[in-house]
Amino acid sequence: MDILRICKHLFYSGWLVRRAFPNACQDAIAHSIHTAEGLHAGEIRFAIEGGLDALSLFKGQTPRARAVEVFSQLRVWDTEHNNGVLIYVLLADQAVEIVADRGIHARVGAHTWNAICQEMQKAFSKSDFRSGAVQGVAALSQALCTHFPKQAGRVNELPNAPVVLG
Repeated sequence: MDILRICKHLFYSGWLVRRAFPNACQDAIAHSIHTAEGLHAGEIRFAIEGGLDALSLFKGQTPRARAVEVFSQLRVWDTEHNNGVLIYVLLADQAVEIVADRGIHARVGAHTWNAICQEMQKAFSKSDFRSGAVQGVAALSQALCTHFPKQAGRVNELPNAPVVLG
C-alpha cells in the first residue's frame, strides 16, 4: 500500500473538487460536449472524482479500473449504437482516463485516447482545468468525427453535464 496515495485520496475534500471545477467550468464542459455531439454520432460523458474511498484504496484500485467502473455505473455503455465515451478525471492521482464503448474503441484505439489524456493532464498540472477539459472534449470529438460522422435524426442519449462523484 502506498501511504502517500492513501493520504492524498482521503484528504481530497469536496471543496478542492469545486475549486478545480467550479460551476462555470462545468457549464463550459457541458457546452463543449453539446457542441461536439452535434458534429459526430458519438455520446460523451465527463466524470470528475476527488479521491477514492478507503476500501478502493486498500484494494489498490487504479484510476483505469475506477474509470471502467464509472463507465458502467453511469451506463455509458447503454447507447443504441455502442457509441459512448467517458472522460474520467481522478484529481487525487492527477489522472485522466478515457473509456470507450466497443463500437468506438475498435476504430479509434488506445493510442488516440492516451494522447488526449496526456494533453489534459498537462493542462491540469498547471491548474488549467477549464481549458484542459474543453480542449480534451474537442480532441475527442475530432477523433469521433473521423470514424463516426454526424447522423441525421441523432438523439442525445446521455446527459452533457459533467458528473461530480463522491
